[in-house]
Amino acid sequence: MRIAILMTNTDESDFAHRWPMDGEKFPAMMRRVRPGWEFVVYPVKDGVFPETLARVDGVMITGSPASVNSGADWVARLEALVREIIAAGIPLFGACFGHQVIATALGGTVGANPGGWVFGQVEVTFTDGRTMPIYASHSEQVLQLPEGAEVIATGPGCPIAGFVVGDGVMTTQYHPEMEPEFVAALIEELADELGPEITARAHASLGTSPDMAETAEWIARFLEHKQSDIA
Repeated sequence: MRIAILMTNTDESDFAHRWPMDGEKFPAMMRRVRPGWEFVVYPVKDGVFPETLARVDGVMITGSPASVNSGADWVARLEALVREIIAAGIPLFGACFGHQVIATALGGTVGANPGGWVFGQVEVTFTDGRTMPIYASHSEQVLQLPEGAEVIATGPGCPIAGFVVGDGVMTTQYHPEMEPEFVAALIEELADELGPEITARAHASLGTSPDMAETAEWIARFLEHKQSDIA
């Protein structure tokens, strides 16, 4: 399969460049379970978009510290592309910012988390009763689903932690691509912004690392349209 990665992460800090960027993280995650897949990265946050959706078998939209409510031109352009991808019947997966921009592109709303930052490792509960540990890093979340969307997961302080639209769209508010060492370092990097209470809580949450291969398999099955295996 040929997967387009729409890279939205606007962090160009020295810290960010000491770690693999999202254009590397998402393919690395998926190659754990689908080593033969081809990935093409488009840094849409820099205005670099696919010229065509031909030969694209699936699309993944990454996370970002940017807000979908920023009014940035590239965000509006990405929302239009989301609608085009869905109209073309190409499977679309979004994580964190990706989850949020899919929601707004389809008429949903995104705003500040009512309880403030959610950071560190959390337990996600799916509508079929399954649970999954995963990393969180968000101060905004989807507050209202777009028409036709269905919640598939909830998380701490986050009633819409993931949704589907038919069999062609699947999202998560969380970060399946993040490695434990990166998350621990990110908590320290953002400690001043998070404040002592959230920083301490985030550090305390880091226990047994999430199974990235399990999460990647879940995403891969969706992109392959194996809908019977999706919550």
